[in-house]
Amino acid sequence: MKSVKKLTTLALFSTIALTIFLLESLIPPLVPIPGIKLGLANIVTLILLANATWRDALIVLLVRIILGSIFAGQMMSFFYSLSGGLACLLVMAILHHFLGSRLLWFTSIMGALAHNTGQIAVAAIVLGSGYVLFYYPYLIISGIITGLFTGLTAWYVHPRLPKI
Repeated sequence: MKSVKKLTTLALFSTIALTIFLLESLIPPLVPIPGIKLGLANIVTLILLANATWRDALIVLLVRIILGSIFAGQMMSFFYSLSGGLACLLVMAILHHFLGSRLLWFTSIMGALAHNTGQIAVAAIVLGSGYVLFYYPYLIISGIITGLFTGLTAWYVHPRLPKI
């Protein structure tokens, strides 16, 4: 019975993350720099790291990336999302292991920067050019701002949810 409850819970978190991702794709860009998003679906990943396990966070992340790419009709973005998402989760899982939930905002900022690094790496490979690195300073600034916002949101929400 426990596995059914866990599966249902992860399905609900996947639905929430996917819904947030799709709704965010409808929001016009806040700054005139292509590719910069708030990363609101990352709040779900952070909550899962705090209230469940990194494996649970990985499952929900992969479901969100795969279905989000299909539903949004942006299969090329799949590779960017996958590389960024996995880099982000790796960094956040390691930091959460050592820091716990008390510095979730910092964990989120570092995850956002790792996400941007993963995406820049894929862009450099796809385009066959290092010129995309000139874009990196803008991504660092946006990563700090959006990472802080999503981290503070997750830090506020996660204690109000039960452990999984």
